Amino acid sequence: MNEALPDVPEVRVVGLPQLTSGFDLVERLDLPMHLKVHGPLDPLGGEQLAKLAERVNLKGRGGAGFPFHKKLRSVAESAIRRGVRPVVVVNGSEDEPACRKDTVLINRAPHLILDGALLCAEALGARTLVVGVTRESTQRSMEAALAERGLGNSRRSALRAWVRRNPVRMVSGAAASLIRSVDGGPAIPPGRKVSASRSGVGGAPTLLSNAETFAQLAIAARIGPERYAHTGLHDEPGTVLLTVSGAVTRPMVIEVPTGVPLRYVLRLAGAPPVPQGVLTGGYHGKWIDAATVDEAIVSRNSLDAVGGSLGAGAILPIGRETCPLGESLRVARWLAEESAGQCGPCYLGLPAAAHGLEDVLDGGGPAALEALKQIASNVKRRGACSHPDGSAMFLESAIKAFTDDLAAHVLGDGCGRPVEGVLPLFEGGRAPTGVPGGAESGASRQSIHVDWTLCRGHGLCADILPEVFELGADGFPTVAQAQVPRYAEAKALRAVRRCPALALRIEEDTRGQAPARNLPVLSQGRGRRALGR
Repeated sequence: MNEALPDVPEVRVVGLPQLTSGFDLVERLDLPMHLKVHGPLDPLGGEQLAKLAERVNLKGRGGAGFPFHKKLRSVAESAIRRGVRPVVVVNGSEDEPACRKDTVLINRAPHLILDGALLCAEALGARTLVVGVTRESTQRSMEAALAERGLGNSRRSALRAWVRRNPVRMVSGAAASLIRSVDGGPAIPPGRKVSASRSGVGGAPTLLSNAETFAQLAIAARIGPERYAHTGLHDEPGTVLLTVSGAVTRPMVIEVPTGVPLRYVLRLAGAPPVPQGVLTGGYHGKWIDAATVDEAIVSRNSLDAVGGSLGAGAILPIGRETCPLGESLRVARWLAEESAGQCGPCYLGLPAAAHGLEDVLDGGGPAALEALKQIASNVKRRGACSHPDGSAMFLESAIKAFTDDLAAHVLGDGCGRPVEGVLPLFEGGRAPTGVPGGAESGASRQSIHVDWTLCRGHGLCADILPEVFELGADGFPTVAQAQVPRYAEAKALRAVRRCPALALRIEEDTRGQAPARNLPVLSQGRGRRALGR
């Protein structure tokens, strides 16, 4: 069974180090050592900084890969147009069990990240800098780094800077979740998609990017675009940080130039000579099969071209002795548990997808496979954040990559191989901490029921409570009963009261607990007209 990765695993480098410079000298580069290794850094104007990022083709290293120069210009234009000062946010949340690259950077080279963030803050005229983290070790390291620079959260400071720590959850790392938490809310997506560049922290234009992205910007600003381009590929210059785990003898974070063959990186970590498959990009990434591994090189474009993903920089090979679909099912269950409980595609769809894959493995045949494909397709592009999309992509790629194994389960008695648990998960399969928010997050003890003898397919329930209800092709709800997310209790009550046919009712599980106060408690068969008043 694969153990959970430590916060700071072994660090290796291929070629000359850039982000990991000085790691061979000390465990953590404090400010004096950071300046000895990297030297001083001169400020740059906003347009200079944007042109630098454009020339080195710097893209976000957190998974989405959005061009940094476009984000920088968008924030600057929005701030000028509105006449407000922007905010800079470093996203150091790394909440996947298989990702450690940003955690390593924050723990060992925090000042390199701050260099890039402070360059942006000065160029934009920002007066607020926030670093989002989810681990105790990263909080300690970054708070120490801010103190070493004399930065703090005093109202009298020219630049207010502080660390915001959130729970270790997959959804905590989403940009919208981090912004919401900085504003004092829970670290879960707000349910509406608004560009942070236009309206982020406190409603101000916000430059939010991944920790490695700011560190790469600091490297480029120091050595210049020409020297930066000497490393790596012409169209994707520089290095990338990868977390390599799974079926390896030496889990590690490794800095490599773009263009290095993926098989070479796997060999350094002690992966099987011919892996059964490799998960690229992490648990919101994509599987590639053994034949494809030999074609892939470490670059965003190359991995995309062969059906993989650079994503969050996690690379996880598995050997031939384990069932790849069984390994994927473990991750699918964990992804379902990581739901914020806010929307139907996530709260209902991801558990259904995990159950669908389980049905396939349990001999459900072609019908189970088709049902799984339909569920995965249905959850995409409909969630409050990208968690359902990434989870569906992971499942769909598993079906595509392991066709022989899939055929053995769908058409035969299974592949006959055990599940070794080589893909790292948190202890017990769950994250160390939960989503905050008290009574506003998670599932309540309330369930909402449809009385089919009364339902006339008006569809109002799906408009009011899309977290629970969606309409089928016939215009009727696709579920007869469902648990209500706690944050949506008031919406559930409104759906009940506004149903034209009085076909909805709410029931509560009162076993061992005091009744909730904000929803009516109805036993089976009580008068529905009382709900309609």
